[in-house]
Amino acid sequence: MDALRQPRRRGACAALDTMMSVWILLSAVSGLKAEDDGMEELATEKEAEESHRQDSVNLLTFILLLTLTILTIWLFKHRRVRFLHETGLAMIYGLLVGVILRYGIPATSYHNKTPPSCSLKEGPASTLLLNVSGKFFEYTLKGEINSREIHNVEQNDMLRKVTFDPEVFFNILLPPIIFHAGYSLKKRHFFRNLGSIITYAFLGTAISCFVIGNLMYGVVKLMQVVGQLTDKFYYTDCLFFGAIISATDPVTVLAIFNELHADGDLYALLFGESVMNDAVAIVLSSSIVAYQPSGANTHMFDASAFFKSVGVFLGIFSGSFVMGAATGVVTALVTKFTKLHCFPLLETALFFLMSWSTFLLAEACGFTGVVAVLFCGITQAHYTYNNLSEESTKRTKQLFEVLHFLAENFIFSYMGLALFTFQNHIFSPIFIIGAFIAIFIGRAFNIYPLSFLLNLGRRHKIKGNFQHMMMFAGLRGAMAFALAIRDTATYARQMMFTTTLLIVFFTVWVFGGGTTPMLSWLHIRVGVDPDQDLQPCGDSFQVLQGDGPQAEGQSKTKQESAWLFRLWYTFDHNYLKPILTHSGPPLTSTLPSYCGPLASCLTSPQAYENHEQLRDHDSDFIRNDSDLTYTFGDTAITANGASGGGGDGAGGSGWSANGKRSGSTSEEALERELDSREQELLSRGTRLVFPIEDHV
Repeated sequence: MDALRQPRRRGACAALDTMMSVWILLSAVSGLKAEDDGMEELATEKEAEESHRQDSVNLLTFILLLTLTILTIWLFKHRRVRFLHETGLAMIYGLLVGVILRYGIPATSYHNKTPPSCSLKEGPASTLLLNVSGKFFEYTLKGEINSREIHNVEQNDMLRKVTFDPEVFFNILLPPIIFHAGYSLKKRHFFRNLGSIITYAFLGTAISCFVIGNLMYGVVKLMQVVGQLTDKFYYTDCLFFGAIISATDPVTVLAIFNELHADGDLYALLFGESVMNDAVAIVLSSSIVAYQPSGANTHMFDASAFFKSVGVFLGIFSGSFVMGAATGVVTALVTKFTKLHCFPLLETALFFLMSWSTFLLAEACGFTGVVAVLFCGITQAHYTYNNLSEESTKRTKQLFEVLHFLAENFIFSYMGLALFTFQNHIFSPIFIIGAFIAIFIGRAFNIYPLSFLLNLGRRHKIKGNFQHMMMFAGLRGAMAFALAIRDTATYARQMMFTTTLLIVFFTVWVFGGGTTPMLSWLHIRVGVDPDQDLQPCGDSFQVLQGDGPQAEGQSKTKQESAWLFRLWYTFDHNYLKPILTHSGPPLTSTLPSYCGPLASCLTSPQAYENHEQLRDHDSDFIRNDSDLTYTFGDTAITANGASGGGGDGAGGSGWSANGKRSGSTSEEALERELDSREQELLSRGTRLVFPIEDHV
């Protein structure tokens, strides 16, 4: 029995030893696995920390660029240097930093092995899911890498990090720029030239788009003949390029105009056209993208697709306009019927959020945020501004002015940086030269024919030197760049982006720097007080480098407000302003008597108190007949019949604007009297005097 038990004991001990060995082995494997997991987590944390540090360095780079730009701007303003604007300066600094990032940092090889190859029936997937040893890992597409730099992935990753997502430009940087343009609008000159501005912005931008698009299609065909075209480039791509490059941004010219106090009407035409045509260009580009002909060939002309694109244009623009105006109206009502003015901080915060949300709301609904936020700014300035407390009015203006300044200079700094950090540039000399020629021809077809047609109906003509200055001031800037960088996935879009970048550089540096000499050469008046520009003061302006006697001999007649705008002003002053603001006449005095309860509910108590002192900033350029004074040499004629003599005492006779010395109401009599004194008008000059009052 003992002999039998001894082998059993030996077998049990062997089994126990085996189990212990297996347990020790499993423990070792588990320990190694835990150690591997710990090392993996540590590597992940280290990588995240390194990525965070790199992102901080990138943002710090842009902040230092802006800081350096601000200090240099101060130096330029102190020294009165005008040959280079702040935006051109920001681009130069961006170029220098881009050169350092591209060529100053040595390339480090990420790996030397050839990457695995695979074939896909469709394009590359944006998200890739891999099963690695039972664990699932998700990878996202960062972008295409140039085959020549396949072993410098680490440096490419650094350059890619300083290349911002295009949505950052549209959702963060563009809204304050566009809103500030509408919120700081000088309404007097803008609305006085509203018809011309709309004509240049809508019809002119469409003409420029199609002229440039067709010329560039010819350039593309030439590239195809000489063998310079390596991929597809369709006619719709050419039209898209014509749309984005038609967005003018004469920020440099307007800044110099503002500093020199150039002619108010010319400033209004340039500023209004640039603001409105940005909106038109982005909607036009969206309409061209929406052009989808039926059939096999999707890039040929199709009438139904064309009219569908026109409908898309009208629908997007009108919808964006309504949405922007509606947001402004809602903000005006909230600020009117609440006590937010007692808390200026909350009032400013609400104003800021409502204004910015307009852009995002329009984009979310499929409209264009640029158009919506532009008209939101105009509506906010016209209505909501009247409801804000004094502290909030200053805060909102300063807030959006600072945001506009920083965002604009950030974009121009990034333009200089992107010339070297963007990894998919396509430089085509033929396309670039053709684009420069096309934009000048397109601008000429925009300005000169439309100015001729507008002058047929304008009392105050757009003079030749104004037209030449508008032709010269067709700079390209932030909007063209933002539209071009939004989609760089195809060969055609990459070539458009590179060309747009070079066009922006050239126009900002050359045309922006030549603004002051061009003002002198075209004899455009400067030193004009915009509040007194409607009055004919002989010494109220000067011309660079002389030409004073010629300018003083010219007629200084200013046109009255358009009859359509007079109707709008009457409706707005009597109904909309009292409903949406604390200013304007009480609704109880303008609405019918049966609307008395509603009028009392909508009219604020301040309207009764301020009835005699209206906070109305538009009435200074809406004139009644009694406000007009005609001066014929030494004799003044007012529309209400009063007349005055000249300085030599020869003013004993006077005519009323009604046509007779005795005050007749016949307008034909006035025409006869004017015709009889035609020779004296030619020799002595004619002035139309607008008495300007300071409405605060």
